[in-house]
Amino acid sequence: MSTALDAPSGHTTRPSTARTHLPWPAWATPAATLLLAYVVVPLVASDYWLDAILIPFLALSLAAVGLNLLTGYAGQLSVGSAAFMAVGAFAAYNFNLRVDGLPLPVSIVLAGLAATAIGVAFGLPSLRLRGFYLAVSTLAAQFFVQWALTKYGWFSNNNASGVIDAPPIVVAGFAFDTPALRYVFALTVVAILTALVWRLVQTPTGHHFIAVRDNEMAARVTGVPVLRTKLLAFAISSFVIGVAGVLWGFVYLRTVEPAGFNLDRSFQILFIVIIGGLATIRGAFLGAALVVVFPLLLSRFGAFVFGSRFDSGVLDLSQRIVIGALIVAFLIAEPQGLAALWQRVLRRISHVVRPASRR
Repeated sequence: MSTALDAPSGHTTRPSTARTHLPWPAWATPAATLLLAYVVVPLVASDYWLDAILIPFLALSLAAVGLNLLTGYAGQLSVGSAAFMAVGAFAAYNFNLRVDGLPLPVSIVLAGLAATAIGVAFGLPSLRLRGFYLAVSTLAAQFFVQWALTKYGWFSNNNASGVIDAPPIVVAGFAFDTPALRYVFALTVVAILTALVWRLVQTPTGHHFIAVRDNEMAARVTGVPVLRTKLLAFAISSFVIGVAGVLWGFVYLRTVEPAGFNLDRSFQILFIVIIGGLATIRGAFLGAALVVVFPLLLSRFGAFVFGSRFDSGVLDLSQRIVIGALIVAFLIAEPQGLAALWQRVLRRISHVVRPASRR
């Protein structure tokens, strides 16, 4: 019985595809997770946890799911994720502003399609480039999008500061105006898109992604449409990341500004994918949890140990150094990411529970 959120990677250097036989159905784990997320978390979590931790965790997890589809499954390296997030956020804002009566879910879908168009445009070099050279090409998207959003005031409704308030989140007349309701809205969007991506990687299209990643020449010989597969990976990935940008701007920041989608955000999403594990959807959530929560714990620890002897700038720099060292150490100890560690935990649980159930 395979785990419910991971697809076969098809290569020995990729995350392990060993089947974990658990004493409960495969659907039980995601069902229990959704029940916990929808029912328990809104009841017990404080407004601070919802606003400052859980909502950004969901937005970054969705962005990592999109990037993992492109980099982990299709093997196309990209460091311009924040640019596609920015396109999604600004597109949703402008659709909502300039089209009267347009429902917010429609604005979000159109924003994802706008990010798809930009993603395909900057994905065209993947037809000729690969590896580091493709990463540099996608890096151009980051600088170009930030320049365009800053240069042309139309995108921000000619606001002098370039920082615009996101519209209220209203769906079918119902306002998501509290931290708990905003969290539920973000959770619903993330759950729907994650389920669709998981289903996609189980289809022949997902198998084409993996074939192109593992051996492009062999994939072409066996009849895989390599060029179309690469562009499709960029298109779907950009759509998911664009929707994540809407969540980041509308639900978390509640402002839309180019500074919220800088180069650091792109590398943050890439680190989430690497730490969580390539070619695993579960890894996107595990990596995001580490990246969001760990700096907070370091900040609390630094404030407790050093007090006011260090200013916030020194503490922030110290966090970056510790996180960087942790990433290097973690990748040396477990190159397949947190998802591989999670698989080991599940195997241990199955080995402990199954003998006990036979007694």
